[in-house]
Amino acid sequence: MTELNKMICDRYKNKYVKKKFSVSMQHYSFALKAFVETVKQVGMEEYEFAAYETRTYEVIDAVKTFKSELGIIYINDFNSRVITKLLGENSLEFIPLFDCDTYVYLWSGHPLAKNKTISMLQLQDYPCLSFDQGQNNSFYLAEEVKSTYEYRRIIKANDRATMLNLMIGLNGFTLCSGIICSELNGDDYCAVPLEENEKMTIGYIKRKGSSISPIAEIYIDELKKYAKAL
Repeated sequence: MTELNKMICDRYKNKYVKKKFSVSMQHYSFALKAFVETVKQVGMEEYEFAAYETRTYEVIDAVKTFKSELGIIYINDFNSRVITKLLGENSLEFIPLFDCDTYVYLWSGHPLAKNKTISMLQLQDYPCLSFDQGQNNSFYLAEEVKSTYEYRRIIKANDRATMLNLMIGLNGFTLCSGIICSELNGDDYCAVPLEENEKMTIGYIKRKGSSISPIAEIYIDELKKYAKAL
């Protein structure tokens, strides 16, 4: 054995390699909160963790390229054919977790925040906030339902913090699943049912035919808890 090889062996022979768990997700605070609870349960001594809030196509690509074990997205009647085809082309599959209705997400000081329901007509004078999907800016990859609706005012953003600031600063709104995580987003926001409701199915994607790791199972169980709140 050469001196160089011996030095390399001496350096790494006792080095403990941590197991890894990574998940990519659309901009869902509840998916991030489930990740937080998973880390708390498992601890950080044996695992190296990663969580990515990102664009729809990048969620798919992260699972395809093994960057993440799981990806959290939604499908509905509008995008299911395109999303299913895209997943199939990349040897991925979608496993549904729960169904939810469409809600208007806005700050508690918004003029419509006290309404029992809100219609698209009532929203027309306020800016719609939408997550920018970059080069893959297809209606079918939008994180919000009603992506083909002709909004009078629309603002693109690329992160959740910016979206929340725009809600307060400009009385903006976005359309969401209605699952609110006040521990991460704060108590200044609320979700009001949209009159023109569309069902969404929240689920996870994984590599087709692959088994789920024990820590991924824990994460999925944490996600399923949100179905009880619907």
